[in-house]
Amino acid sequence: MKYFNYSEFDSPDSPGSGHNMEDDFLQMLDKAREVSGIPYVITSGFRTEDWNDHVGGKSDSAHLHGCAADIACSTSRDRFLIITGLLTAGFDRLGIGEDFIHVDNDWEKFEAVAWTYY
Repeated sequence: MKYFNYSEFDSPDSPGSGHNMEDDFLQMLDKAREVSGIPYVITSGFRTEDWNDHVGGKSDSAHLHGCAADIACSTSRDRFLIITGLLTAGFDRLGIGEDFIHVDNDWEKFEAVAWTYY
């Protein structure tokens, strides 16, 4: 990876768990970051079941399988750049929150979807 370290994807209750992330997901995210041209701050990557429960995640969350990340986003311009990068890299599952963007490539879920957390 050019732009990330595995530790950025650690579940807070399990140091080193960022190594559980799927390689293809990380390669796509690295490409997206390059296209966007701005830093990505990962607020959630891999999650243990306990941490997923703690944050109120869905029982079938892609975070549990290492194929999802939440990226901090505080401005409309950053949101545009991040989404453009993610789509260009081939992601087609995006969730838009007030201050973050969720991205995953969970092949067990519907493709070509976007949703909001508002």
